[in-house]
Amino acid sequence: MTLSNKDKAVALISSIQTGDHAPIAYVNPNKYIQHNLAVGDGLAGFGAVMQTLPAGSAKASVKRAFQDGDFAVLHTEYDFFGPKAGFDIFRFENGQIVEHWDNLQEIAPANPSGHTQFDGATQVTDLDQTDANKATVADFVQTILIQGDMSKINQFIGAGEHEYIQHNPMVADGLSGLGAALGELAKQGMPMTFTKNHKILGQGNFVLAVSEGTFLNKHVAFYDLFRLSGGKIVEHWDTIEEIPAQSAWKNSNGKF
Repeated sequence: MTLSNKDKAVALISSIQTGDHAPIAYVNPNKYIQHNLAVGDGLAGFGAVMQTLPAGSAKASVKRAFQDGDFAVLHTEYDFFGPKAGFDIFRFENGQIVEHWDNLQEIAPANPSGHTQFDGATQVTDLDQTDANKATVADFVQTILIQGDMSKINQFIGAGEHEYIQHNPMVADGLSGLGAALGELAKQGMPMTFTKNHKILGQGNFVLAVSEGTFLNKHVAFYDLFRLSGGKIVEHWDTIEEIPAQSAWKNSNGKF
């Protein structure tokens, strides 16, 4: 049976915990472009990191996975040099992984609405809505997150508290929770600013937006995963990771 690109990606990430070496065959040994700036390029860079892990310490539990053309997207609960929430993107050529992006954030306690960074819906549905949902998220990122035109927020998210389930550790459900969190940041002189979107990847009801901006006065990557239903955003997971100074990069490929 031929594995899908999504299944290959899941097998590779799961092997971090199981120690199974077979999924390494899904990576092109001659071309593996690494965008995790703490890891050297190529398979050698990946191997070097794995060798520094204490034996049996790594955990990797994939919670959500989907594919979009040559890309596979995973949302994973890690214990990898400490507990982390992570998104991984793999690009495939001829059935092998040739490029990898990720974004990691430390695991935090449940948010004010009691949601964790991992619970919630997992099933990919509404495959016939993929293109429409990706367009909605692209519009949301540009209109709301980059341009800041909050007058149009109800085009994307319903007004009821239970119409928008939030998994960000610091934010409560609903538009009121989102508004309160953003307002508090602005009051402290540290507004969350989105400056550029780099990727919109989706399948069915799940769409991931990869963006760049500023959070807590630091240059960061925003990975925002949205679940949509009936043409609106109804659930959100994310990770925010600081982008280190270029002098600290272990490869020259850039974060995005």
